[in-house]
Amino acid sequence: MVTSSEAASSRRQTRLRREYLFRKSLQGREKASYEQKRLVRAALAAGKKLPFELRATYDKLQGEISQEDSKTEVQKTHVDDEYGDAGLEDPRVCVTTSRDPSSRLKQFAKEVKLLFPNSTRMNRGNNRVDELIGSCKESEFTDVVVVQETRGEPDGLVVCHLPLGPTAFFTLSGSVLRHDLEGGASPMSEAFPHVILNNFNTELGKRIGNVLKCLFPVPKHDTRRIVSFSNDNDFISFRHHMFSKSGKDNVALHEVGPRFEMKLYQLRLGTLDQKDAENEYVLRPYQNTAAKRQLL
Repeated sequence: MVTSSEAASSRRQTRLRREYLFRKSLQGREKASYEQKRLVRAALAAGKKLPFELRATYDKLQGEISQEDSKTEVQKTHVDDEYGDAGLEDPRVCVTTSRDPSSRLKQFAKEVKLLFPNSTRMNRGNNRVDELIGSCKESEFTDVVVVQETRGEPDGLVVCHLPLGPTAFFTLSGSVLRHDLEGGASPMSEAFPHVILNNFNTELGKRIGNVLKCLFPVPKHDTRRIVSFSNDNDFISFRHHMFSKSGKDNVALHEVGPRFEMKLYQLRLGTLDQKDAENEYVLRPYQNTAAKRQLL
C-alpha cells in the first residue's frame, strides 16, 4: 500500500521532471535568439553594419542585450540543470550490483567503491530499480553506479545522476581486478584523485566526460593519485595509478587497479527508473553510413 508521504514524493519527482523537460524544450528557440544577439554584439564591436535579416528586430535584441549580465549572456542548457552545483559540494556515490551477483562481481563492486571518494556500497538484494533510485534520492546521493555481469564476468556499467539524470550505459570488457594485476597492485590511497580525460573532444565526448568527472570531488593540488579515462575509437580505457617522486625529475608510476575498457551504448535524459525518458544517444553499430563517425 502506498503511503501519503510516498505519493507526495512521487508527485514531486514527476513535477520536477516535467519542469526540466519544459526548460529543455525551450532550448531550440533560445538558441536562435542567442545566435542573433551574438551577431549583433559582434557587429557593434567591429563597427560594421548589422546583417540585413536582423535590422527589423534590432531594437528588441538591443534591449535584451542591455539587460544581460555575466550570468545571463551565456546560453543555458539542460546540462546546467543537471550539473549546476558540480564542484560546490562533494559528490556522494552509491555503488551496487545487479541482482544475485557472483563472488567476482561482488569483489569488482568493492574495488569500484574504493575508486570514488565519499561512496557507499549497497547490497542490491531483491530491490527493484524504482525502489533503489527512490532510496538513493531520499539518502541524498548524487549518483548511482550499477555494475553488471554475464557468467561471473563484469560486462556492464550504469552511471545515473540524481535527481534528474542523465543515465549513461556502458559495456565493459577486459576487466582486471587488483589482485589479478601483474606483480600485484600498489596500496590504495583514499586521497581525492586527479581526473585525466583524454580525447573527449566532440560534443558527445564532452558530455560523457562531464558525466564521468562529476563522480569525483575536487582534489588537492599535491595529490599523487590519478584516474584516467582515455578515448580511442570510441573505446574508453580506464586506468588508476599512484605516482612517487625520487628526486627533482624522477617520477615513478605505479598501477593501483582495477582496469577495464568501456564503450558507451546509450545516454538517457532521465534517471534509471524512468523507462520512457528520451534518449540523447543510442549506439547503432550496424547502421549503414557513408563514413565512420567518431562519436567521442
